[in-house]
Amino acid sequence: MAQYHPRMARERKTIEAMVRLYCHDHHTTQTDLCAECSELLGYALARLDKCPFQEGKTSCAKCPAHCYKPDMREKIRIVMRYAGPRMPYRHPILAIYHMFDGRRKEPVSAKRNSDSA
Repeated sequence: MAQYHPRMARERKTIEAMVRLYCHDHHTTQTDLCAECSELLGYALARLDKCPFQEGKTSCAKCPAHCYKPDMREKIRIVMRYAGPRMPYRHPILAIYHMFDGRRKEPVSAKRNSDSA
């Protein structure tokens, strides 16, 4: 397993929790994800790995770079629209961090971030 910055590891946990919540409630799965949600989660995690902002990122909704293909973007938007309001009840810590991350004004590029060090 790859080693991730704590910010990115938390982002991965958040997206996985959201997809699982949506899949369990809409596709009546118990432990594993259905094929469609599994594909969506894999795609989202791959996009997260390639994010140019990495640990300096804001929430994807406020990001100036759109990493998702239009059809996948619509699918993840549906998942987040459903799971977002339920996250404080099911995963309160992740929800609080996600709220703070979303309040960042603009993402900080990984390159720009490393130049200032």
